Amino acid sequence: MVTGIFLALGSAAVWGAGDFGGGIAARKCDHFHVVALSALSGIAMLVVCSVLWREPFMSPGALVWSALAGASGGLGIAGLYRGLALGNAALVAPTASVVGAIVPVSVSIALEGWPSVTQLAGFACALAGIWLVAKSAPATAESWRGFRIALAAGVGLGGFLALIAQIPPTFVFGPLIASRIVSMSLAIAIVLSRGGGLPSVLTNPIALGTGVLDAGGNILYILARQYARLDVAAVLSSLYPVSTVVLAAVLLKERVTLAQGVGIVLCLAAVALIAS
Repeated sequence: MVTGIFLALGSAAVWGAGDFGGGIAARKCDHFHVVALSALSGIAMLVVCSVLWREPFMSPGALVWSALAGASGGLGIAGLYRGLALGNAALVAPTASVVGAIVPVSVSIALEGWPSVTQLAGFACALAGIWLVAKSAPATAESWRGFRIALAAGVGLGGFLALIAQIPPTFVFGPLIASRIVSMSLAIAIVLSRGGGLPSVLTNPIALGTGVLDAGGNILYILARQYARLDVAAVLSSLYPVSTVVLAAVLLKERVTLAQGVGIVLCLAAVALIAS
């Protein structure tokens, strides 16, 4: 259990760093170009890891779970970016983050039963903390237009966490390769459907670095799932907005709001409760 908690927190830290890099990369080109490029570099990293660890080929069942996870995650990211593009960051980001954590918790309760009361309290603190940390500004009447998009994005992102966790522990890298191929294909298809060109590998090195970080976070999450319940691994991994906010404050000197500070405290309290 303790090992799973540390791996899940490591996943959150690495995923948050990847999101931070992705935000910078998206300033230079289309969001979906970033998704495609990051998926490409992630696939390359995962293939190398798979060869070095001599991981066996996936079973057909694991391949199906991987493809479903990749489709869910790809659609979730697409929905998230769509909502953000509408100028609804104040509502879209926290809603997608919270729903993305609720989905695997619900699946875990259905498959593994209820966690302890203390852990449930930790989940509640985590969800409140994630909302406050991810919330960038007060929601306006116009920002509510993206609420349904945010819900769909959260279901997609949470679906990835739940689906990829159903793969047997024998496989780590293969499922992530398959899921990323699906996500990359979706991103490229969206770019082409909008009349855009294929992204150039050398035009955005930050996006490539983001892909390596995101793949690393995925690896840590799958490993965490092997040592902890799905809900514990998913909720702790979903604390990644904290890492993103801290990096933005340290490296970009962005101000941490009072609400975000309270959210960070709640997230720390959630870790203590879940680990108790």
